[in-house]
Amino acid sequence: MTRPDPPRNLSKGAYLLPNALTTAALFAGFFALISAISGNFVAACIAVIIAGVLDGLDGRVARMTGTQSDFGTEYDSLSDMVSFGLAPAIIAYTWALQGLAEIGPMPEKVGWLAAFFYSACAALRLARFNTQSGVADKRYFQGLASPAAAGSLVATIWFFVSRDIQPETVQWFILGQTIILGILMFSRIRYWSFKARPDGDRVPMTWILVFIVLLILLAIDPPAVLFAVGMGYVLSGPVLTIHGRSQQRRRRRREEKEQTRKPDGKE
Repeated sequence: MTRPDPPRNLSKGAYLLPNALTTAALFAGFFALISAISGNFVAACIAVIIAGVLDGLDGRVARMTGTQSDFGTEYDSLSDMVSFGLAPAIIAYTWALQGLAEIGPMPEKVGWLAAFFYSACAALRLARFNTQSGVADKRYFQGLASPAAAGSLVATIWFFVSRDIQPETVQWFILGQTIILGILMFSRIRYWSFKARPDGDRVPMTWILVFIVLLILLAIDPPAVLFAVGMGYVLSGPVLTIHGRSQQRRRRRREEKEQTRKPDGKE
C-alpha cells in the first residue's frame, strides 16, 4: 500500500517590499475616495496618479527581487479595484456626473449607472488579466489597462479643474469618456504594455531625451501634460489594432497569391 502524501505546509508569510508598495497604492486609492467625497478633487486625482506609479513599481520590484507570489498577485488585483475601479468612478460622479440630476431623473440615473459601468468593466478587466497572465503576449495588453484608464479619466478632470472649467459645461463629455474607457477596458483592443522589449534592457538614446523633455513639461504644467499623454495612449490602442489587422490581411493575401502560383507546393 502506498502512503498518502504528507500535507503541504502553507506559507504563513508574505514578501514585505512588493506588498508594502501595493499597500501604499491601496492607501492612495482610498485617500482618493475620501478626497472626492470631501470635494477636494485635485488631491483625489493626484492620489490616483500616485497609485498608478506605485502599482507599476510593485510588480517590477517583485520581478527584480524574485519575490513574486500568488498572494501578491491577488492582493494587487484587490488594490487595483479600489484605486483604478472605484476611485476614478466616484471622482467622475461627484465632480460632474451627479450634476446631471439637475436636468432630470433620467439623466441622473444615466450618470451613476455610467460610473457603475466603468467600475464593472474595470473588475472584468482585472479578472480577465489574472486568468490570462500566463499565456498572454507580454508586449501587449488585451484591452486598456485599468491604471491607464483611471489615469486618463482623472487627468482629464484635473485638467478641467486647473482651467477653472465648471463641471456643468463638460458633464456630457465626462459621461461619454467614462463609458468609452469602460468599453476599452473590456474590449480586445491591443495596447503596448511597455513590459517586454525585443532588444533587451537597452533603449535608444532618443528615448532618454524624450524622457527629459517630458519631465520638464510636467514641471511646467502637470495636468495639461498628463491629459495629453493619457488621451494619446488611449487613442494608440485602436491605431495599433487597426494597423496590426491590416498587416495580417496583407500577409494573408500574400500567402494566397503564393499558393495560387504553387498549387502543388512545388516549383
